[in-house]
Amino acid sequence: MPRSVNAVASKARRKKVLKNAKGFYGKRKNVYTVAKNIVEKGQTYSYVGRKLKKREYRQLWIARINAAVRQEGLSYSQFMDKLHKSGNDINRKILADLAMNEPLAFKALVDSVK
Repeated sequence: MPRSVNAVASKARRKKVLKNAKGFYGKRKNVYTVAKNIVEKGQTYSYVGRKLKKREYRQLWIARINAAVRQEGLSYSQFMDKLHKSGNDINRKILADLAMNEPLAFKALVDSVK
């Protein structure tokens, strides 16, 4: 009995990897063994990048809030402490947006917690 190989699945698997490698430079785009490693590495980077993005945005929001609050004579940590003690649980994303786009509303908020 002849050996049975599932050529359809093998070809589909290779095709999927090479499709993901589209746009890469040199052998990375058309040699399966090279493309397989690079695509896998790229997927790892994208997974890690999704985690880093959250971290970087939080840093950005904190920096923006800190800059806006220092103009009002408080530090970031003092402001956040007073904000939580006053029962205002506004997240950092909204606070940073207020500080950037609505400075008068942010100033009113800072004055209310002082």
